[in-house]
Amino acid sequence: MANLTVSYLGLTLKNPIIVGSSGLTDKSASIRSLERNGAAAVVLKSLFEEEIILEKEAMLSRMQSGGFLYPETVDYYRYEDAPKETTADYLDLVRETKNQVSIPVLASINCMTAQQWTWFPKEIENAGADGLELNLFILPSDLNRSAEENEKVYFDIVQEVCSKVDIPVSLKISYYFSNLATMITRLGSTGIKGLVLFNRFYSPDIDIDNLQITSGSVLSTPGDLALSLRWIAIMAERVDCDLAASTGIHDGPAVIKQLLAGANAVQVVSAIYKHGGEKITEMLHQLETWMDKHDFASIDQFRGKMSQASTDNPAAFERVQFMKYFRGFTGEEI
Repeated sequence: MANLTVSYLGLTLKNPIIVGSSGLTDKSASIRSLERNGAAAVVLKSLFEEEIILEKEAMLSRMQSGGFLYPETVDYYRYEDAPKETTADYLDLVRETKNQVSIPVLASINCMTAQQWTWFPKEIENAGADGLELNLFILPSDLNRSAEENEKVYFDIVQEVCSKVDIPVSLKISYYFSNLATMITRLGSTGIKGLVLFNRFYSPDIDIDNLQITSGSVLSTPGDLALSLRWIAIMAERVDCDLAASTGIHDGPAVIKQLLAGANAVQVVSAIYKHGGEKITEMLHQLETWMDKHDFASIDQFRGKMSQASTDNPAAFERVQFMKYFRGFTGEEI
């Protein structure tokens, strides 16, 4: 039988499939079920920076401080009866889950500043979490902030958190950077143990009948795989930390592709929402069958085999592939 063991964030995982931060991971009972279906680790549902701050300070003083970047979120939590996850409840979830499962449990904080909440990761560590994932996404839409100012926030947060905890820290980022390869390389050298490519964020849509802003699709589709696959392949073996692939991973072949591209692990969410926890078992079976077919005894034997690590200029390589593909495209392939 093939050995599916991988290393991620310095942790030994029984296979490369991690259930990403979501409503699937907000209760220990659900996480036990995911473990039974084969999940190698879980990332707990994110606690938002705003929730940590609002629990420590009065809302009025926060609104008047001038340092709160998006006061609209206060209105959301205060007036729309949004579900709240207090810090105490979150720490209880960490402790309870660690007592009930044998797989690594990673906490998650969705953050956007390096102020007034960075004391909390140490509490997460003390509660027994095996690691911490920082989900950080700053949409570069503020015309008053430069690209350098937006990017500096990432490094400020990483420096603050990594200086306070001993557990491994990973960073889940978006692809909204003018020089993504350089940014990934720089972040990988900050002391974090892993980068997750990429986070899935709110996408707007428009209701043309009622003239209202609505939400786009929350769940990913198999077609979303291409973006993370490209960047995992480009950055594998070029960054000083582990890489996890996220978004668009809906079956075993998608897992195999990301591993071939160089991912240390993959995060799966939407496929489980759509098909249930049994989808993990199916993915692992597909992975094992493929490995047996190609005589791979372990994942280490093929991980990164299709990465671009040996390519001096990935952009030039992709340009050639683009030309070859579209020169030969006739439309009959559709």
